[in-house]
Amino acid sequence: MKNTIAAISTPPGEGGIGIVRLSGSEAIAIVSKIFKPKKEKMLKTVPSYSSHYGFVVNPATRETIDEVIVNIMKAPATYTREDVVEINCHGGFSSVRRTLELLLKYGARLALPGEFTKRAFLNGRIDLAQAEAVVDIIKAKTEESLRAAVNQLKGGLSKKTNAIAESLKNICARVEANIEFAEEETESTDLAEIKRELLKVLREINILIATAEGGRILREGIKTSIIGKPNAGKSSLLNELLNEERAIVTHLPGTTRDIIEETINIKGIAFVLSDTAGIRKAKDLAEEKGIERSIKSMDEADLLLVVFDGSGEIEQEDLEIIKKLQGKNVIAVINKTDLKPLKTTEKIIRKLLKCSTVIKISLVNKNGMEKLKKEMGKIALIKGTKSKESIIITNVRHKELMQNAGELIEKAVESINNGMSEEFIALDIRGALDYVGCITGRVSTEDIMNKIFSDFCIGK
Repeated sequence: MKNTIAAISTPPGEGGIGIVRLSGSEAIAIVSKIFKPKKEKMLKTVPSYSSHYGFVVNPATRETIDEVIVNIMKAPATYTREDVVEINCHGGFSSVRRTLELLLKYGARLALPGEFTKRAFLNGRIDLAQAEAVVDIIKAKTEESLRAAVNQLKGGLSKKTNAIAESLKNICARVEANIEFAEEETESTDLAEIKRELLKVLREINILIATAEGGRILREGIKTSIIGKPNAGKSSLLNELLNEERAIVTHLPGTTRDIIEETINIKGIAFVLSDTAGIRKAKDLAEEKGIERSIKSMDEADLLLVVFDGSGEIEQEDLEIIKKLQGKNVIAVINKTDLKPLKTTEKIIRKLLKCSTVIKISLVNKNGMEKLKKEMGKIALIKGTKSKESIIITNVRHKELMQNAGELIEKAVESINNGMSEEFIALDIRGALDYVGCITGRVSTEDIMNKIFSDFCIGK
């Protein structure tokens, strides 16, 4: 925290602007060593949130590296609550890299992944849940997932978990008062009342946990595997859904050997589409590996688009696939309806898949695609929690911590029911309070923080 850190904060490659960011007590002094303003001025005296035109110059050789705009932001009203400087270079690999090299040479240290946001957390500007929301905003695939992340950044989840923590703290204090002043002539707290309050907190926790699956869908999208036997039209279906030629399509069965993943947006929810290798008895080692990955993709998917060849009879390969679909969320897609489809094929599929939705399409003349997207949209509305309606959990870490807290509260209630000592009750309540506190970082460990911030890109 004593070092001044620097990093390139824009993606590599060509662009209009490339930004090099610094944070720390020496940020302005270090930039002053390599920045030559157009008008003579000292950066340490300029007002906060001001921009200055000039050039990055190598002090050793007097070589001009780039024409830049330098933005000065002084502590504490900055992202990290430290002095922050952003150098806006021309976009491109060379200018930003050479500017960063000069900053490192004249006193800065290269920032670690997520270190700017970590400093914002450690300096008390945001809590841990808000820090994680920064990553979610960067990775948001749809407007709904962005809205959920912004709500978390604004502190919605933090306020809720802090309220739960405060309730647990008050309950714990009352239980411990009973223990501490057991021999004093003071009015003790009724354990029946403590139980009622614990159950109230438990209900609030369970309501939050119930939002986690929909929150995960908002954050990660609906994992959707396109499966079927070879040459049923899986890759063509992927291309049609994406409206681009993403997967190679030929008349030869077994063209797809590895999983291709792309994302589309339906009803504000991301569908992460996986085009898989056709499932059949493999003819070589490469195809065998592809089929193994297809089966794994099936097992991990939230939704399966199972493609059948509507122009032919149901074959053993189709039956083997259908056996693997029990308990899965399935949309059966009967393709090639332009080739005089067999009615018996549709009847068999409906019978074997029972309640699964069946959509008939032709990827040659584009029939049925809107109906398929409409059906996928229904699933999106069912599975995706609307972020604007309530506070939701979108992070697996938060869900697990809440589950752990809930289990300890249940133990405390069970201890009350069994007439156990108040020491055991207080111990479980303290444990639940610790788990809830870990969500916002009120209770944290270095290992947890390092894991969270390692998911950030350098420069953020």
